Amino acid sequence: MIGRKKELAVLQRMAGSRRFEFLVMYGRRRVGKTTILQEFAKGQPVIFFPAQEKNDALNLQDFSQSLQEYFADAFLAPFPDWERAFAYFGKQAASRPEKTILIIDEFPFLAAQNASIKSILQHAIDHAWQQQNIMLVLCGSSVSFMVNDVMGYKSPLYGRITGQMEVLPFDYFDSASFFPHYSEEERLLAYGILGGIPRYLNAFDEQESIEQNLAHQVLPESTFLNDEPQMLLRMELREPVVYNSILEAIATGANKVQMIADRIHEPAGKCSKYLSVLQNIRLVRKIVPCGEARTSKKGIYILTDFYYTFWYRYVFSKRSFYALLGEEETAKRIMAGIADYMGPVFEQVCCSYLLRMAKLGALPFLPAHIGKWWGTNPVLRQQDDVDVLALDESGTRGLFCECKYQSRPMPMEEYEDLLTAAMAFPQVKKRWYVFFSRSGYTQPVRERAQREGAVLLQIPDLYSLDSTAWRNDEK
Repeated sequence: MIGRKKELAVLQRMAGSRRFEFLVMYGRRRVGKTTILQEFAKGQPVIFFPAQEKNDALNLQDFSQSLQEYFADAFLAPFPDWERAFAYFGKQAASRPEKTILIIDEFPFLAAQNASIKSILQHAIDHAWQQQNIMLVLCGSSVSFMVNDVMGYKSPLYGRITGQMEVLPFDYFDSASFFPHYSEEERLLAYGILGGIPRYLNAFDEQESIEQNLAHQVLPESTFLNDEPQMLLRMELREPVVYNSILEAIATGANKVQMIADRIHEPAGKCSKYLSVLQNIRLVRKIVPCGEARTSKKGIYILTDFYYTFWYRYVFSKRSFYALLGEEETAKRIMAGIADYMGPVFEQVCCSYLLRMAKLGALPFLPAHIGKWWGTNPVLRQQDDVDVLALDESGTRGLFCECKYQSRPMPMEEYEDLLTAAMAFPQVKKRWYVFFSRSGYTQPVRERAQREGAVLLQIPDLYSLDSTAWRNDEK
C-alpha cells in the first residue's frame, strides 16, 4: 500500500482504546477511503459492510447477513428492522472482551433510502454502545452529506463522534511512488496531468512514456480516464450541463465569478450557487492572496484536481477537433505545449514542497501563511505577483519564491523580478529568496545567488527533500 500511514495510525489508535470510538471518514470518490479501511481490516477482526445503491430492505438483508456470519458463522434470516439489527450487534459485542469493530462503507447509500437510520444509530449509541468497547466507522464519498448530515449540529449523531478524517488526494511527493521507474521530471508531469487520486495514478502504464499514456489511457473514448470526470458529475449532480461549463471556464482561465458568468453566458448569481456546490464536493476551491483574509474581494477560483483541469482544458473543450487528429497526433500536440499547462501546477508543487520542508523544520521560520500572492505593487504602481509566498505569524519574516517551468535556464531578469515583487511587502524585515527552475540557472544567477544567500532548487530537489540546500542566513 502506498502512503496513508497517518490515516492507518489513527484507525489503529482508536481500535486499541478501551472505550467507545466513533469515526466519521469522508473524502471525494476514488481517493482511496475503502482501500484504507480494507488495509486496516487485515490486522484484526472487523465487520466490514459496504452499503450499495439498493432499496432499504435489501441493504438490511445484506447487513443482517454480515452480522450473523461474523458472530454465528451462519445466516438464518434478515432482521425485521434496523433497530433489531443494531441491538443484536450491541448484545454480541457486549459478550466479547476485545473491541468489536463495525465499518459501514458508503453510509449515504443507507441514509438515502432510510432517513431515520441516523436517529436509529443515535439511539443504539446512547442506550448501549457508548458504554461498550465498540468502534464504529461511518464512511462516505458524499462530502457535503457526511459533513452536514452526519457531523453537523442538527444531526442526531452530533456529539457522539470521537474522531473525524477527511481523506485527501496524495501530494506530488507521495504520488511519485506510483512511478518508481520514471525520472523526477516524468513523475512531476504524471502528477500534473493525473493529480493525486490513486485510481487515476494507477491508470498510467509506467512502461510507456507520458505521451504514449495520453494516447492510450486518456484520449480514447473507451478508457476509464476519458469518461471519469463526466461519470463523477453524473453521480454527484442532477444538472451537469452548467457545472460542465463552469469547470471548463475555470480550466481555461476564467477564475472570477463575473468572468465565469461572461464566459458561459449565465447570470453571476446562478454561477455563485453552482460554485458553492462544486466547492462542497471538493472539485473547486476559492483562494485569496497569501496573507489576506478569506473574505478578500481578490479571491479567485481554481480546480482542486489536476486531472479535471487537464481534462476540461484538453479533452472536453477540444473533443471534436482531436477526434479528427487521432490519439497519437493529439498526444504529440498536447506534449508540445505542456509547459504552459504545467506552469501553475509547478507553483502548487513548489508550495507543497515548502510545506513538507516546514514540517521537517528545514525552513528558517514556521510559516503561518503560505500560497500565491497577487495585488498592487506600490513601487511599480501596477499589478504584480509572487509565485509562492510564506509569512510568519507576525508578518515580519518572509520567504519569496519564483517558480519557472521553462525549457531554458532561468535568466537574471527573473531573479530581479522577484526582488522587485518583494518590495510590495515593506513590513517584511527579514527576507529569504528561493528559486525553483525546471531547467537550471544561468551562470550569473548562480554567482549572484551564492553571494546573496538565495536558494536555487531544481526538480530533483523537490523529491530528495534535502535540507542542506537551505541557508538560514538573513538577507
